[in-house]
Amino acid sequence: MLPEFIQGVALSTEDLGTEHANTGPTDTGPTDTGPTDTAEQHPVSAPEPAVARRPPALRRDARRNRELLTTAAREAFAEQGLDAPLDEIARRAGVGNATLYRHFPNRAALIEAVFRDSLAETLRAGELARETEDAWAGLTGYLDTVFAGLAADRGTTDLMTTAIQGVASLEALHVSNRETVDLLLGRARRQGTVRGDVTTEDLLFSLAALGRAVPALAATAPASWRRYLALFLDGLRAGAAGPALPAPPLTPDELGGVLRELGPNSAR
Repeated sequence: MLPEFIQGVALSTEDLGTEHANTGPTDTGPTDTGPTDTAEQHPVSAPEPAVARRPPALRRDARRNRELLTTAAREAFAEQGLDAPLDEIARRAGVGNATLYRHFPNRAALIEAVFRDSLAETLRAGELARETEDAWAGLTGYLDTVFAGLAADRGTTDLMTTAIQGVASLEALHVSNRETVDLLLGRARRQGTVRGDVTTEDLLFSLAALGRAVPALAATAPASWRRYLALFLDGLRAGAAGPALPAPPLTPDELGGVLRELGPNSAR
């Protein structure tokens, strides 16, 4: 589980703003009371015209600080993975730790904010792959998209190759990813393009293990991960089957345990 960070920290002065109400004199005007003119005796306040008010200073500052924090976190996670220190992220953003905790009470909340959009794009890629009539083309195209994301930064690698709790969009993607792989693998078996003894857990574990190496591969030889993904996929083809595999496949629970062990310290 991810560590919980300090809740309810007193806000720094940079988070606070004060809206000063306009307490100037109230305009008055005459009131038409018919034939008898009593406007001078009974003045009535005229309604103030509707004026568009600016957003409170607190809202503007809070929105700016949130954007600074998510930008700084995205950069730090890309460089260091999801274990990047939160105090360093606050420093990069130019805000205090209390400001970070106010917006993101724990690491999972910050991860959710940083990666929500990219995870949604990967989920959509899986949905498109399911619609591909040629299951092998759909599977290999989807995995190429996923691995391109892993090569982009270490934070994405941590997300996609480990089990991290408390990130709603990631949990939704893991469910969708399993469904996509399971559907395409089953369809490919029926089409005779993949060996019959490969399970969904076999594929997910192998992809996670290979995926953990992608950032190092990309840093050394940027396109080299494509070679190793292709070698792995070739081993799945129906014609590549040799003797029976030497051990039973992982169960879903066993796979989850392995992925937690592979993950960053913050995920344990």
